Amino acid sequence: MSSQEIETPSLSAWAGGPERFEVLFSTFYARVPDDPVLAPVFAGMDPRHAQHVAAFVGEVFGGPKAYTEAGGSHAAMIRKHLGRHLTETQRKAWVALMLDTADAVGLPVDPEFRAAFVGYLEWGTRLAVINSAEGVAEPEDDPPMPVWGWGPPGGPWLG
Repeated sequence: MSSQEIETPSLSAWAGGPERFEVLFSTFYARVPDDPVLAPVFAGMDPRHAQHVAAFVGEVFGGPKAYTEAGGSHAAMIRKHLGRHLTETQRKAWVALMLDTADAVGLPVDPEFRAAFVGYLEWGTRLAVINSAEGVAEPEDDPPMPVWGWGPPGGPWLG
């Protein structure tokens, strides 16, 4: 088989599959209470939060559709952020702790995976901040689940 015939794995498969995302997010959220910026944001967090986020991100990265098959949707994820008033400081702290955790749990370190991973973290956390602002309405429709791959997401964000 030539290199042109090799199928490119999904980001989920490359990262190690659903199990790796479960380890990533359970480790991440176990660290949150020790972070002075993030601890208040996640106080009283649902004990299954890490599992839900792992399933969401795993699906976005091309893994099993565990999140949507369990009744989740992109609209549901947006609703989780409504009215939370997340700040840029909190967003940056979330990304920094996630990157440290990714290293700690052994997510792939190759530049291609990390570029896609960091790109998604930046995109997703910025949308979370936007959706958490005062006056943002609930989604009226059912926006499709995001799909993240190895390349850039496309043109400029139009809100």
